Amino acid sequence: MNNFLSAPADGLAGLKKHWKDDLLSGFIISLIALPLCLGIAMASGVPPMAGLIAGIVGGLLVSMTSGSHLTINGPAAGLAVIVLMSMEGFKKMAPAGLTPEQVEMFAYQCTLGVGIGCGILQILFGFVKAGILSNFFPSSVVHGMLAAIGIMIFAKQSHTALGVKPEGKEMLEIIASIPHSIMNMNPDVAIIAAVSFIILIGLPMIKNKYVMMLPAPLIVVLVAIPLGHYFDLEHEHKYLFLDGHEYNLGPKFLVSLPANFLDGIVMPRFDYLLTGFGIQMIITYSLVASLESLLTAAAIDKLDPFKRHSDYNRELFAKGSGNMISSFFGGLPIIAEVVRSSANITNGAKTRWANFFHGGFLLLFVLFLGQIIHQIPLSALAAILIVVGYRLASPKEFQKTYRLGKEQLLIFIATIIVTLATDLLIGIAAGIVVKLIIHTINGVPLKSLFKPFFTINTEEMDHYRIDVEHSAIFSNYIGLKKQLDTLPKGKKITVDFSETKLVDHTVMEHIHELADHYEREGGKFIIKGLDEHLPLSEHPLATQKKNK
Repeated sequence: MNNFLSAPADGLAGLKKHWKDDLLSGFIISLIALPLCLGIAMASGVPPMAGLIAGIVGGLLVSMTSGSHLTINGPAAGLAVIVLMSMEGFKKMAPAGLTPEQVEMFAYQCTLGVGIGCGILQILFGFVKAGILSNFFPSSVVHGMLAAIGIMIFAKQSHTALGVKPEGKEMLEIIASIPHSIMNMNPDVAIIAAVSFIILIGLPMIKNKYVMMLPAPLIVVLVAIPLGHYFDLEHEHKYLFLDGHEYNLGPKFLVSLPANFLDGIVMPRFDYLLTGFGIQMIITYSLVASLESLLTAAAIDKLDPFKRHSDYNRELFAKGSGNMISSFFGGLPIIAEVVRSSANITNGAKTRWANFFHGGFLLLFVLFLGQIIHQIPLSALAAILIVVGYRLASPKEFQKTYRLGKEQLLIFIATIIVTLATDLLIGIAAGIVVKLIIHTINGVPLKSLFKPFFTINTEEMDHYRIDVEHSAIFSNYIGLKKQLDTLPKGKKITVDFSETKLVDHTVMEHIHELADHYEREGGKFIIKGLDEHLPLSEHPLATQKKNK
């Protein structure tokens, strides 16, 4: 018997019945998304309008084709580092004789071309049903990648919050130069950032139900704008601080928006797209954007009170088409963003129309509140992003990974270090290699590193037994899952790991999710054969190694 709530209708029927809930949630999410869209564009090294275009397209267009019902689509911090990497790389490839402004535009247009390429590749991913690839990447590698992105955002935006341009361009140099920026901060700019931090950290600590309804990023903006007027950021001028040192202030410390919405539309260029660097960026864009969107969809499915299940291949197709449209008009790449999506559920959204309304409100803000948006200090947006970056790489993330097992922490840290020293693709590859080495040391046979060994037997009517041999690890799980997905619904399935030497954390996580989903649809799913295995930590989903 199904004990879950009946899922709301999709399409116009869902709009007719739930428009009030979805409209309210969409409005609240748009207030959260507005400063984040601006801040993510700033962190990406592109005009603020690029972030707003991505939010509008992600809401108005992608919401209708998305494979997930309650995710919020738009720009996200996870891709800001990649876009910035693309901008910096294309600047080095700019033709000689261009002015600095022309170099910026050249890099921006080439980066938009990469966004188009990413969209095409994601659509192809959807056609070949590559959504299952989300099961391949170990969670410790994915979280290591996100933590590295968080550190990058934290480091880069620290300088903006202090009103100082960082020394050096490589990430390790940017991190190392934070103390120098602290010593040479622009006091008025730093004061705005400090007040923003107090709001972002202090507001969630107030447990009043009405205060808890206020989006902290919106309050930051509402407080920072008057502070910007107090310090007269609108006009170029100099001032003396307590130490007698002279500092510069001016409009460069405020958000810059074109007077007309259409003036913010920039067309991509494709003549550098198929260079070695362009292809590298397309692969990096599409891999990280697809992975984040699929992981977000999976996470939101768990929070969905109606327990709907996302169509991952449709999700890839939707994000790919959205990225093509966003990039064509000058916008940032689009993903399903987990924090805004979680808030969408918390605010009572029922259908995909909440995402649509969020995009509609963003469009209205751009059309009618452009002058107000221009008055937002960049240091306030930097403070918002620093908090986002901190959450991605907080000590809690290290503790959570350690609880999964020491080997998971090693993979997590290796991914972070290599990513910071090189780039995201190499960092992800390094994390996967480290995990494979650890599995080999733990006794996984080489022949089963990438190939699953199992048999499927029908023990009795409507009872399927899957006997897994050698190992069940992240790199061979896809083959096993494909076979499990072919079994009929509503039956009894037993997966027996008695003959395995190792069942890793990724498989433990996925197989329990699969069991939960199968039983929600009326079947029975039994996981057995781990009695002779020893967990590598006390976590219930820790890697299981057979006791010799």
